Amino acid sequence: MRSKDKISYFYDGDVGSVYFGPNHPMKPHRLCMTHHLVLSYDLHKKMEIYRPHKAYPVELAQFHSADYVEFLHRITPDTQHLFRQELTKYNLGEDCPVFENLFEFCQIYAGGTIDAARRLNNQLCDIAINWAGGLHHAKKCEASGFCYINDLVLGILELLKYHARVLYIDIDVHHGDGVEEAFYFTDRLLQTCRYNLTKYLILVTYPDVKVMTVSFHKFGDLFFPGTGDVK
Repeated sequence: MRSKDKISYFYDGDVGSVYFGPNHPMKPHRLCMTHHLVLSYDLHKKMEIYRPHKAYPVELAQFHSADYVEFLHRITPDTQHLFRQELTKYNLGEDCPVFENLFEFCQIYAGGTIDAARRLNNQLCDIAINWAGGLHHAKKCEASGFCYINDLVLGILELLKYHARVLYIDIDVHHGDGVEEAFYFTDRLLQTCRYNLTKYLILVTYPDVKVMTVSFHKFGDLFFPGTGDVK
C-alpha cells in the first residue's frame, strides 16, 4: 500500500448483532471486534469510513433469482415451519439457518461491497475495504456454506460496468465456488487459475476473458465444498 493511497472503509455495527445460533461457527460479532481493533490502532485516521447502504432487492436480483431474494426477505424464525419445501429448495437449514434480521444482514454486507465497487469505479478511492463481505459460496438460487447473498458477484458485476476485465482473488481456505460458477457459463468467458494446496497450479484460458478467478484453497478429504479440483 502506498502512503498516498486513498482508502474507503465500510462498516455497519448492525452486522455484528446477528446470531446464527448455538454451536454455529459463523460469528458475525467478530466483525465488531475487528472494527474495534481498527479504532484502537488509529487505523481509521488513515481511511474514510462509510456506513454502507442496505442493498435493495432489485440490486440483489442482478445476480440472484427474484424468487430466492423474495423468500429471504419474507422468511423469519417464527414462520420457517410453514415453508419446509422452500427451505429445502433454497438450501436453508443447519449450515445456513434462518435467524432474526437475516435479510437485513444480507442487505448490509452486500451493500458494502456494491458501494465499494462504485467508489472504485468513480475513482473516489484506490482501495476499498468491506470486512463484512466475502460470502463466496452463495449460488444464484440457493444459500451455501453460511452464505446467503453472494456480494462478491454483485461487486464484480458493478466493476464490469466500468472495466473490461476483473481479476478476483480468493484467499479463503475453501474453494470460491459460488463466484467461479457465477461467471463460468456466461458470455463473460472465464479464465480460471486454481492453486490446489495439496497438488499444483493449473491455468485454463479462454478467449475474450472478462472475469478471471484465482482461488487458493484446500481440496480433498471431503473438505467443503468439495469442488475446486485441478481437473
